[in-house]
Amino acid sequence: MAISTQTELKKGPLDGITVLDFSRVLAGPYCTMVLADLGARVIKVEKIGTGDDTREFGPFVEGESAYFSCFNRNKESIVLDIKSPRDRELLERLLDEADVLVENFRPGVMDRLGYGPERLARTHPHLIYSSISGFGHTGPFSELPGYDMVVQAMGGIMSLTGWPDGEPARVGTSFGDLSAALFAAVGILASLYSRTRDAQGTRVDIGMLDCQAALMETALARFDIEGKVPHRTGDCHPSLAPFESFNAQDGKLVIAAGNDTLFLLMADAIGAARLAFDPRFLSNDMRCRNRPELVIEMEKILVQQPVQHWVDLLNEEGVPCSPINTIDKLFDHPQLKARNMIVQVQGKAGKPFRTAGNPIKLTGRRDIDSQVPCSAPGLGQHREAILDELMARHGAYHLPESDGQKDGQKNGSQTDKNGSEQTIENRSENGSAQKVRPTRKSSSTAAKTRNAAPDASSASDTSSSSTATSYDAQ
Repeated sequence: MAISTQTELKKGPLDGITVLDFSRVLAGPYCTMVLADLGARVIKVEKIGTGDDTREFGPFVEGESAYFSCFNRNKESIVLDIKSPRDRELLERLLDEADVLVENFRPGVMDRLGYGPERLARTHPHLIYSSISGFGHTGPFSELPGYDMVVQAMGGIMSLTGWPDGEPARVGTSFGDLSAALFAAVGILASLYSRTRDAQGTRVDIGMLDCQAALMETALARFDIEGKVPHRTGDCHPSLAPFESFNAQDGKLVIAAGNDTLFLLMADAIGAARLAFDPRFLSNDMRCRNRPELVIEMEKILVQQPVQHWVDLLNEEGVPCSPINTIDKLFDHPQLKARNMIVQVQGKAGKPFRTAGNPIKLTGRRDIDSQVPCSAPGLGQHREAILDELMARHGAYHLPESDGQKDGQKNGSQTDKNGSEQTIENRSENGSAQKVRPTRKSSSTAAKTRNAAPDASSASDTSSSSTATSYDAQ
């Protein structure tokens, strides 16, 4: 029987997986957004006061960052003070519950905070620990900061982007960040599968520069074989022809005839069958050698009619082609709408805007509902709910319904040397105080080690813009 409604579909395949997201800006948050889209519960751990840097990035919707909301949809937010013993205990409880940790600080920052991969491998061996940084955690550049544009330049992609007579250009999106995010997601998913067989967590170490090298297609191999440095080729493919944009009567279109059969179909569709028998264009290699002449011959015909005329004819023959759309055209694109790729997101204020959805379509699994806005969290919005849920479940803390719910529960309740009842004040998001009562304390050596307050050097990492707080994928 065919599945007919969204309610009959299963939850995402990562339902039941909990991710602690220490990352900020783009590479890490995009990775954890992918995991959330696939059903994982993502708890975003943010710094006191400002949270993720992108909360201050425009554009803004009712005072909230649309940039932040785009990549933090369907996540929860908790603010933690790592210098506070109570918050460190809370973080330990979160780590007990978590399956995955994602961070994109510069190498060494998490170690100085007391939550490095080696320490957590001992105390939480089930945990998959994913780090995204500019250059990875090994090698001579590992300590250097790395922004998207830095690795685009260093990785060579800028030297291949642009027109032959122009300057090197940055790829139009944050290609370095986004590629690292996707490779990290792949590594995390592979590690989750591996854990089903050996019950062991894994360290996933992603360097943005590595990802740039991996996405160079054949550029490295071509230089090694031919001894020629690949250069910018504009919008044409260096190994295929015709595979570029062409002028039509009212604009440009892309035609990608990537093999001899498609070239024959293309020539017939545009009414230029003679091109298929021209000695200069008989094979792909010859078409690449004679690319300028081929472009001239094709454009003599293409400029006689508008773009849509040629797109319709080429589509009928099965030749890959497209107009060159601007971003505004995507919102009403029939294919994107049919694939549920335009969704709504809203911040805590509740005013939705449109953005791209989840491109991973899985049979029998729920997709994002394009009619219901996804929510991005306010700073620390879920702290009290998470505290109540996790601490109460572990029996570590009890959140009373009111200050006077039980006898003896009063503001500043007394303690004694025998460990009898005491209360600790917790400030909620609106500044009001709630009282929580510890009912047990771990006595294990591991617990003492993991709850030790950070030293001065680690505390400085929570406020230094050169380390833990300001820069993406350092």
